[in-house]
Amino acid sequence: MKTVILAGGMGTRLAEETDLRPKPMVEIGGRPILWHILKHYSFFGFKEFVIALGYKSEFIKRFFMEYSGLVGSLSIQLARGEVARHDQLTEDWTVHLMNTGQETNTGGRLKRLQPWLNEGTFMVTYGDGVSDVDLQALVRFHREQSRIATVTAVRPPARYGGLIFDGDRVVRFTEKPQTGEGWINGGFLVFEPAVFNYLEGDHSSLEKDTLEALAAAGELAAYRHEGFWQCMDTLRDKRYLDSLCQEGRAPWKGAA
Repeated sequence: MKTVILAGGMGTRLAEETDLRPKPMVEIGGRPILWHILKHYSFFGFKEFVIALGYKSEFIKRFFMEYSGLVGSLSIQLARGEVARHDQLTEDWTVHLMNTGQETNTGGRLKRLQPWLNEGTFMVTYGDGVSDVDLQALVRFHREQSRIATVTAVRPPARYGGLIFDGDRVVRFTEKPQTGEGWINGGFLVFEPAVFNYLEGDHSSLEKDTLEALAAAGELAAYRHEGFWQCMDTLRDKRYLDSLCQEGRAPWKGAA
């Protein structure tokens, strides 16, 4: 089963980082967030990826082209230009790097990938969010629902820490708790090829145009995920995710 990563946006709300590189290449724990997302999917056995490129796509292409030389140990004989690699890559991934336009919206990017995705069920996620969602359970749920699309519904984390009281005494402090109300699209979507009937041109939005139309047609199911989920919209989010990695508390599967 193929997994599409939408990695072409400009990430303007994280301009401190994305002026220099595309958002999926912003590092947390010393690795691009894109690498963490692929590790999560591969942990559950999904190892073929179609990455929808746009803004500063050359950074993502270069990362994968040079990946074997960036990890592990090497011996280089400079005079002869010979390189010996001493350990094999641990990531058994197939990565298709597909240009989908500089200004293309999310729905348009997916529409451009249709020739790659007509074989059967496929997954889609964004290149800026991590979670501990069980992807095998998500796919099973999708198949049980027999609908065109399934979205993973999450409760967004609160911006500030929470306090639990016993009278006037604080008995527990919770860091960035879930809000406890309201569900949002957390990405980690599953689609059948019939979704392409709901996708239009480059300027169509996967969220506003396609998912809304699928919901109206009764073809959108929601897999409720109560566990960890965090997107990387701001520098504050980036620093939070980085701290989880540095402290060995990153809950997403396959984290370094």
